[in-house]
Amino acid sequence: MKIKSKVLIIAGSDSSGGAGIQADIKTVSSLGSYAMTAVTAVTSQNTLGVLSIFSVPPLEISKQIEFTSKDIKPDAIKIGMLGNTKVINAVLKSISKIKVNKIILDPVMVAKGGARLIDNKSIKILKSKLLKKVSLITPNIPEAEILANQKIFSKEDMITAGKKIITFGAKSVLIKGGHLNSKISYDLLLEKNKTFFFKNRKIKSRHTHGTGCTLSSAIATYFSCGKSLNKSCENAIKYVNQAITYAPKYGKGHGPINHLNSVNIKKKFR
Repeated sequence: MKIKSKVLIIAGSDSSGGAGIQADIKTVSSLGSYAMTAVTAVTSQNTLGVLSIFSVPPLEISKQIEFTSKDIKPDAIKIGMLGNTKVINAVLKSISKIKVNKIILDPVMVAKGGARLIDNKSIKILKSKLLKKVSLITPNIPEAEILANQKIFSKEDMITAGKKIITFGAKSVLIKGGHLNSKISYDLLLEKNKTFFFKNRKIKSRHTHGTGCTLSSAIATYFSCGKSLNKSCENAIKYVNQAITYAPKYGKGHGPINHLNSVNIKKKFR
């Protein structure tokens, strides 16, 4: 397989392999592109929860971003877990230096159990500075509620929240609608004056660990290959849905999805 593009992933490590950098690398690789990384945090976790989080010093994060990109310039960047203001500021400075136009931000603000993963000061910097640098931000409904400072109960609420997030400087917003009480999953893409809903059957499964990381990395990969943002989102949503459908059903809690569902292995293993 010929490598299609190069994607730099700025995110935290998940020791269980279902989310974070590990999920990102699997996604980018399975879709035919080359993954590079800048690790922002090291977590000890499994499908049942997070035991501990160690934040990588901001200077070391900057070194990873800049030194890697100096040699192999990425076609796109995916940003995930940042955690605090010092890390956000370090990432802001570094991405300004390496000058990559295609940047996808997964805000990673709320854990599956509902716990906040970022403080109010960090949210303020994310809204006032980082959003202006990215091509697309991909919040789920709880994260969109925090960013827009409103509750979301319907598709109409999603549109209102999305428009608010656009006013903070974001070029485009993809609000993931999986948390809505509906048999159909509605994902909203707002691009300037364009509003588009991706409509899919909601898949009932507890094996959804890392879906947000996977989606944003898949979007970054398709986008880095020259697809439009709308098509990149459409393809990425299909990829994630397939990955949930064929999840390996590992773990006692929120298990991982199958990132390799797009790979056809022709060789027979004996």
